[in-house]
Amino acid sequence: MLRPQVDADGAPFWAYAARGELRVQACADCGEPRFPPRPCCPHCHSFAHEWRPTDGRGRVWSYVVAHPPLLPDYAAHAPYNVILVELSDAPRVRLVGNLVTGPGAPLGSFPRERLDRLRIGARVQAVFDGSGLPRWVLERP
Repeated sequence: MLRPQVDADGAPFWAYAARGELRVQACADCGEPRFPPRPCCPHCHSFAHEWRPTDGRGRVWSYVVAHPPLLPDYAAHAPYNVILVELSDAPRVRLVGNLVTGPGAPLGSFPRERLDRLRIGARVQAVFDGSGLPRWVLERP
């Protein structure tokens, strides 16, 4: 399975996620949340930042269902979904992940016959699987 390439700016995001917390970087001066993490605020150009907890809720902003041919590490999981989630309490922040059936469920666990429930605007909640990768479940399965 592919792992994220962690840099100094994003390392806190992954450290919090490994503990089961979804946090986003925010400017300590103007308060704007930002993702991906970076040293300078794109709004006020401040270098001051903090990591704010989120409630982990959002909505599906976009999605795709991947089918073969794929990277070899993912072929066995196909077809699987990839979703782009807009966070409810930080609407300028969008995170990529997968819709799964529950905490700890593997990639591809969301059944193909239920893909009709995967739609733009569907409400989702972040869950963690112990690997530090945030995944998502439907709020109303």
